[in-house]
Amino acid sequence: MKRLSIVIIGSLNMDMVVRTSRAPNAGETLFGQDFALSPGGKGANQAAAAARLGADVRMIGRVGRDTFGSELLEVMRKERIDTEHIGQSEAQTTGVASIVVDGEGENRIIVVPGANTEMGPADIAALEPVISQAEIVVMQLETDLTMCAHAAAIAHRHGIPVILNPAPARELDDDFLQHVTYLTPNETEAGILAGMDVNSVDEAGQAARILLQKGVQNVIVTLGSKGALIVNKEGCLHIPGFPVQAVDTVAAGDSFNGALAWQLTQGKALAEAARFANAVGALAVGKQGAIPSLPYLPEVEQFLLDAAEQ
Repeated sequence: MKRLSIVIIGSLNMDMVVRTSRAPNAGETLFGQDFALSPGGKGANQAAAAARLGADVRMIGRVGRDTFGSELLEVMRKERIDTEHIGQSEAQTTGVASIVVDGEGENRIIVVPGANTEMGPADIAALEPVISQAEIVVMQLETDLTMCAHAAAIAHRHGIPVILNPAPARELDDDFLQHVTYLTPNETEAGILAGMDVNSVDEAGQAARILLQKGVQNVIVTLGSKGALIVNKEGCLHIPGFPVQAVDTVAAGDSFNGALAWQLTQGKALAEAARFANAVGALAVGKQGAIPSLPYLPEVEQFLLDAAEQ
């Protein structure tokens, strides 16, 4: 079997995006500015982010046997992602995400996972030959948690690095975390996992050190416009972000994770990979939508050249 650069195990959703000047308060009705259906889901976004940079990507997931599911499969194929192991559920509808984007580009998201939750440990165990041939495995938490933990254990058994983007934030067993090579929470997620409030870069570092004690090898806390913080046994390193005007932050974290995975498979050092991923995230927030906002490699290379000249 061909050894693939990246195997992504995760969610595929159809995003229903409403744009408005501000998010409504409880019991309040507002007029929105526009509405759009956009292919997404954290797994699909990360797969597309890596593929657009040039990675060979195989996606493992589940959609419904419905219109949204067919559309998502077609989008994945157009992004040149291997969809052989994206199944179609007979019992569950395709996952959807309701997203409100305010005038500052910030988003509030409600996910109805649908078919994404259908894959369990037995399903992923049957795909051990696929996982064992990956260069790196990427996961999120919009799918069955037990399945994710089982997938991480399989990858660990075969010596395959695992990137876990712990979103949406959920409590995780230490046994799961001990199989994670790179944990990529944002500040909120880092705080939930570590059991503390995180409101600064220093507190992000404290939370990351707690997670190292739980068995994670590397913690990369994404800090939005402030960049990312790398914490591992070698110490703590802040990788600055790139100042940009955010239009839509929907796929910011996903673009970072897809780019990080691709850079690591290219043999880049973690600090260099994180800086590149920061650039991809900065470009993604400058455009509307999830997958439509993801940049291609020439855009990122030009962005980094321009940044170096400033």
